[in-house]
Amino acid sequence: MDDPQEPQIRIVDRRWWAQKGQEGREGQVGQAGQGGDPLRKPTYVEELEQRLTAKASEFQALVADHRRSLDEFEQARVRIRRDVAREVERGKRAILADLLDVVDNLERAIQATREPQADVAPVVARLAQGVELVRDQFLARLQAHGVTRIDALGKAFDATRHEAISTMDVDDAGRDGVVVAVVREGYTIGDDVLRPASVVVGQRRP
Repeated sequence: MDDPQEPQIRIVDRRWWAQKGQEGREGQVGQAGQGGDPLRKPTYVEELEQRLTAKASEFQALVADHRRSLDEFEQARVRIRRDVAREVERGKRAILADLLDVVDNLERAIQATREPQADVAPVVARLAQGVELVRDQFLARLQAHGVTRIDALGKAFDATRHEAISTMDVDDAGRDGVVVAVVREGYTIGDDVLRPASVVVGQRRP
């Protein structure tokens, strides 16, 4: 038999989610005597939930800012692409307008050959002069757009600016490896080679 003097031990689960199960066993009076609501979460749990809610709000705000930044970036990218295309088109039209002046002079040179002349020699001379003027005008237009002719004749062969299509035997040692003839002119635009010059390079005889 149990000793009536032995104190009885009662185990109470203090976890808030277990409080509801103990409600029926202990009664409302006993819980009220402890000075608290058996169904209320502990303070530290409520604080953690509040912090979690605050962090969730911050995250949503960051996501919204990120989406807004992406939208602004996409709009800027489209605008820049449109502006660049417009500038390229404007530059292309400016170049074509310059070339039209050259075409006009070529037309004049062709027209000069069709005029009735008693002597052909003056016509040929005028035609040659007109073509030469057109060439100079064309080169001036190219130079205005940053295109310049490569000065190759008499210069040492440079593989980055010249394209050797043949060699020529030379007796002078000073002309060995030097451009002695230009078959096709080369051009640069800025510091870049637009087209290398096709040249003949001197080669000293052994």
